[in-house]
Amino acid sequence: MSQPETASSRLPRGARGATRVADRVVAKIAAQAACEALRSSGGSEPSAPRGQSRPRASVSVRPAPDREEAFGQAGVRIGLELGYPSDIGGQCGAVRRAVSNQVSRLAGMKVQEVVVTVERLYPRHSRGVITGRTR
Repeated sequence: MSQPETASSRLPRGARGATRVADRVVAKIAAQAACEALRSSGGSEPSAPRGQSRPRASVSVRPAPDREEAFGQAGVRIGLELGYPSDIGGQCGAVRRAVSNQVSRLAGMKVQEVVVTVERLYPRHSRGVITGRTR
């Protein structure tokens, strides 16, 4: 027995509707990926100061120019606080790769760019909240 024909079954697949992933969802995915990348690259240590904040992400999502990229294109900016001395370039590279992979995999978007900004460095030997300058 065949299914009755409905109005939605007569429309081509791309014309039936659309799914949009919100910017804030992509930003949360990016921030979580950055945390995991820092943890696995040795960037987040138990001696990190209590005042250290989690990576912050801002995202701009554009609609896909063609049907190949169903959920659009994303540009991601990540702000980090890192311990010093450390391999800052290596940690930033790990964050860039992880964010690009996770956003592509979980949000189904093509990642155009990932800009990583180191906003603050803290000395690794400090155990408390850091205020003022450290020499």
